Amino acid sequence: MRVRVGEERWSGRVIDLRGVRERCGVEFDATRVAEAVRSDHAESEAIAIDCSDPGPVHEHVGLIRSGMDVQLRAALAAAARSRGRIAPQADELAAVRERLDALDAPEIDLRDARRRVADASDEEAALRERVATLQGRVQALRDVSGKASEHGGTVEAERAVETKRAVESELTEATRRLSEVETERIAAEQALARARERAAANRERRRERLRLQDRADNLRRAAREHLAGTVREPFEDAREEAPAEVTEASVGEALAVARVAELDAPVVLGRDVEAFGSVDVAARWLDAPVICP
Repeated sequence: MRVRVGEERWSGRVIDLRGVRERCGVEFDATRVAEAVRSDHAESEAIAIDCSDPGPVHEHVGLIRSGMDVQLRAALAAAARSRGRIAPQADELAAVRERLDALDAPEIDLRDARRRVADASDEEAALRERVATLQGRVQALRDVSGKASEHGGTVEAERAVETKRAVESELTEATRRLSEVETERIAAEQALARARERAAANRERRRERLRLQDRADNLRRAAREHLAGTVREPFEDAREEAPAEVTEASVGEALAVARVAELDAPVVLGRDVEAFGSVDVAARWLDAPVICP
């Protein structure tokens, strides 16, 4: 790995940065160094670390320091995977995840479809009422014009005929629009029915997703237990072999996990490195690259 702090540079498997802050005038701590291990090594940064990409186990033991919290089973499972161990549940878990990815069930909003049906139904009802009213007026005007003709009322008859024609024109337009709206209402009802079918299908897909998610969670837990078990014995041995000066349980666990894992990217050790006497000794004990800030 290669490390740059300000204008100074180091390379190698073991790098001790203690005392560098004062000399380089760059403020950093163990957390910032661990972040630099995971960063893209930008040249513009005050501290940059060029190293192998950290693996999943680094999420658990990439930074080892007092007060840390170790999720032991997950950390041991990650350590086992770093050594190429594969859980017997892996194939089924992969298949379940593939099925989960295929079960995309977006929410279907029926409100717009219901509103279109309601609007079309309301307009259709209003038009039916108007058509019925106009039909009644047309019939009444026919009666008026007929009676006026019978009694010789020519002017009155002509007026009645003209009015009847105007109302008949309105009736024709209202009947035409009623036919259109009836077609729109039927189309809206059919669209709503299809949306309801899709919503029902999506509900079924969501139920299937929940079932598969439960299965995936159970498989993941079982795989984690299996993988953790494959390195449990060497982990316990490593914990027993940790320096006696390491008194904090979580730090001892993290050191033991790091020792049984296959690590290409560096581990960042806080002050606990002093329990080993030197950074070189810590790196040899861990069999991993080490940075001490």
